[in-house]
Amino acid sequence: MEPAAEGAAESLQQQQQVQPCHMMRASFCHKMANTSEFGESSPSLQNYASTASALKLASLGLIMGISLLGNASLSLLLLKDSSLHKAPYYFLLDLSLADVVRSAVCFPFVMASIGGGSAWPYSALSCKIVAFMSVLFCFHVAFLLFCVSVTRYMAIAHHRFYSKRMNLCTCMSVICMVWTLSVAMAFPPVFDVGTYTFIREEEQCIFEHRYVKANDTLGFMLMLAVIVGTTHVVYIKMLCFVYDHRKMKPAQLVPAISQNWTFHGPGATGQAAANWIAGFGRGPTPPTLVGIRQASHPGNRRLLVLDEFKMEKRIGKMYYMITLAFLVLWAPYISACYLRIFVRGVSVPQLYLSAAVWMSFAQAGANPIISFMFNKELRMRLRACFPCCLGTQTPMEPYCVI
Repeated sequence: MEPAAEGAAESLQQQQQVQPCHMMRASFCHKMANTSEFGESSPSLQNYASTASALKLASLGLIMGISLLGNASLSLLLLKDSSLHKAPYYFLLDLSLADVVRSAVCFPFVMASIGGGSAWPYSALSCKIVAFMSVLFCFHVAFLLFCVSVTRYMAIAHHRFYSKRMNLCTCMSVICMVWTLSVAMAFPPVFDVGTYTFIREEEQCIFEHRYVKANDTLGFMLMLAVIVGTTHVVYIKMLCFVYDHRKMKPAQLVPAISQNWTFHGPGATGQAAANWIAGFGRGPTPPTLVGIRQASHPGNRRLLVLDEFKMEKRIGKMYYMITLAFLVLWAPYISACYLRIFVRGVSVPQLYLSAAVWMSFAQAGANPIISFMFNKELRMRLRACFPCCLGTQTPMEPYCVI
């Protein structure tokens, strides 16, 4: 019995030793299978990441090139052509120069972070400076477009006051006020720890949007929304003013009778005023123009004639399209920011967030395209300054009527 017992004990011990060996082999084979699967999927993930980075770099490089070329050309045109030295174009010049600086300073750092594997390769101080400049230019565009909307309404509804007061000094004062307000909005987060930081999902240094309990974040975003909303309210008011005055009937229906440029009759007042403004007036000043100095040249007229009215409408349309483009291109990113503010721990889809960030970048290159597209005067002056852009035109032959 003893040898049989010893044999059974040895067989049991051998079985106990073989079972762990089988378990170890199974776990080892499972690990090797996982490793092989990971090794097979890793190159595809790396290819996807490299393709996405290349696409981001190419698109951002295209945006930066269009912005630099378009805004620099528009700025040179506005500086070179003396006929464009007017109030609306002073604001457009400031807007173009700001976009040039934003494209030349902020975008290369974003490209460097993409090339570094979605990481910030520089110091924390440089990240704060870049984030401060990005926020500064965003608020600068918002404040400037609001001030332009107010001046557009004044040019249509109160043209006498506008043409008298909106000179170079006034425009420079408005521009300085806009930059001061922009700095006041963008500078305080510099002293707060963690508000200006590198956000890996956005691949840029920007304002870190927090939950609603952080009051600075909510106020920061509400101010931008209020400015953009108020700008559209002013444009709607201007549109209502134009629509209401379009329905007005002419003040004088009966033509006046002229004797040596001295008018009398039911339409005498309006006809005399029109001819007096045009430089054909002789005799006393018409009653409707008492207190208005006769212009030495057409640029100093105090009344809004039809051509000037059409020009002001074209400029207003151009600026409204710039404002609308600003709203459309920044709306996805602002929506993502509000989602982070009001929903704790929310994760915005990466594809949506990347598209929203790149749309906000594209706003810097959209302004010159919109300006040339919706402003006939700018296109004419561009052709005059760059004759090579002119196409061959067939000369018109004189003709006679038999």
